[in-house]
Amino acid sequence: MKLNSALSLVALSVVSVLQVAQAASVYEVVNIEDADLKGTLTDTANGYGQSVNASNELVGVSRGRTNLTTTDADGATTITDVQDAINADTSITYSTLTEIIGNSFTFHALENDATSPWLPTFESVNGSIAPSDVTTDNPNSVDSYFFDINDAGVRVGSMSAPEIKIDYAGSSTSYDYWYYRNYENRGFVKASADATEVELPPPFTEYTNSSDVTANVGGVSSASAINQNNLIAGYGSVDLSTYGASIVSSCISNDSDSSPVDICIQSNQFDGYLTYKTRALVWQYNTDGSVTRTELPLGLDPGTKTYTFLAQGIGLNDNGVVVGRSHVYRNGNTDDLYYDAAYWTKNSDGEYEYNWIPVESSSVLSSVAYDINNSGIVVGSYTKYIDGYQRTKFFVYDTNTPDTKPVTPNDFYTYTSDLSSKAKDINNLGQVVGYIETSEEKQLPRPKDAFLYDVNTQEFDDLNNLLTCESKGYEQDSDGNWAKHQFTVTDASGNTLTYDADIRIVEANKINDEGVIAATAFVRKPVYETDSNGDLVLDDNGNPTFSLDGNGQPVTSYLPRMVVLKPTSSGTACAIDSSTNSSSTAYSRKGAAGLGWLLLLPLVWLRRQRTR
Repeated sequence: MKLNSALSLVALSVVSVLQVAQAASVYEVVNIEDADLKGTLTDTANGYGQSVNASNELVGVSRGRTNLTTTDADGATTITDVQDAINADTSITYSTLTEIIGNSFTFHALENDATSPWLPTFESVNGSIAPSDVTTDNPNSVDSYFFDINDAGVRVGSMSAPEIKIDYAGSSTSYDYWYYRNYENRGFVKASADATEVELPPPFTEYTNSSDVTANVGGVSSASAINQNNLIAGYGSVDLSTYGASIVSSCISNDSDSSPVDICIQSNQFDGYLTYKTRALVWQYNTDGSVTRTELPLGLDPGTKTYTFLAQGIGLNDNGVVVGRSHVYRNGNTDDLYYDAAYWTKNSDGEYEYNWIPVESSSVLSSVAYDINNSGIVVGSYTKYIDGYQRTKFFVYDTNTPDTKPVTPNDFYTYTSDLSSKAKDINNLGQVVGYIETSEEKQLPRPKDAFLYDVNTQEFDDLNNLLTCESKGYEQDSDGNWAKHQFTVTDASGNTLTYDADIRIVEANKINDEGVIAATAFVRKPVYETDSNGDLVLDDNGNPTFSLDGNGQPVTSYLPRMVVLKPTSSGTACAIDSSTNSSSTAYSRKGAAGLGWLLLLPLVWLRRQRTR
């Protein structure tokens, strides 16, 4: 599809020189075995592909230990997103009166893995424990996330501190300890899978009140991206918001044996009441393991205003140009405060300067830039009302012509549709990946698919339409006929469920210059019964029971899995009409040997419940 505006000829010519692959290459899923994905760690429910480098080393995140799941799914399609990392959307009840359960785990997967190619392999960060090793006596209290990896294998992300417990001295007789962490989100860098992570603290981690009493609040930071020169882009706290400062001041003033300041602060962290002023940051990771931090300028002069102004660095290229977003007064008008996409470049003195990315119209409510390639082409998204509904559209912007407005590609249509979309990454060939809605339903949640867009050819494709049949769960018989692979699963009652394989790519997060894509897919799995606490209902042998619908039939649902897509020259895109090959299920109450079910749990995006 054509653009509704044009990028500069200079930028397109640079991309053209680098272009060696067609945007509409045929893709195959390479981390698939017997029509199922190797897409998450053992004993976790959800897996997400975050980034992949030129050596085909992938980093990802697994979330949701299986015994923590609930039935509160609502068809959620939330994906771990770097710009939301500071807002801990973790999955379980958090309280200073109970042990803190870390529920997000980092992993890597290697194409040349000696055991199994692309096998998710747990990678400890800040002392985190593999989900398969977690027990009551060996708990994990650390949450960790990978966001990027460069070609040297240096990876970056965000982590929490481990739990600290102190003797309980409150009024209740039901508790023995209080629990807290020194920080909830802190950026880190790791030189390799076996290396110890290096913390990337923000400028602000402690608060001092008017009486000169200081308390640790931890602050927040996240390392979002790393380039080939080990320059890291991210963001971190520079101060508390005015409201947050008042809360911490109260915690300090009321510090006592029955209300310790650390517990008061942690309780408010869990409840989301401590908010921070943040700034875009870069860290230079040096060969000796040292780190140099630089704060990037805000998009406006805050003067004496005490507003909670924010800025984030989210992506960068090998030239050190950083992209993200910042509060800004549009066109210098102090009545027009917005949170808009931005990029930062160095001036002749080597100092970073802020650059606003213009909005396509005054109706844009906000915008964000996610990535920039070495030719200076930025991808991001903006939010505005389309046909009366708030939608998000991805854009392409050329920093070589900074006065030109961003371009909105015309996705599946010859005009700007109301399908929300988000571009997550662009490589040096001008290939863009992200996700887009696939339904025009106005008032209900819309399903999403991953897309591939080529800046050069202006070609836009649903990645699912580029997959081989095997990559979509089909298998071919000796007569050349294709049919969906069928799984047979038996529950604790001896009931047998047979269902068709179903794999759908729902978000693409990273594409390297060879066209290899790190993404997330939804795969079809059975749903098992859970109790009122959200724990699986198990028999004496630890086997689960199928969840049944109103007609007494088992329920299947979808859960996320990390997926790796590679261009292939030996296959063709699957031409089978899925509407005539619809998934089916067969249910019988026949006893059979149980199967490994820990990776067959329903899609559940566990929600935080706030408990003091």
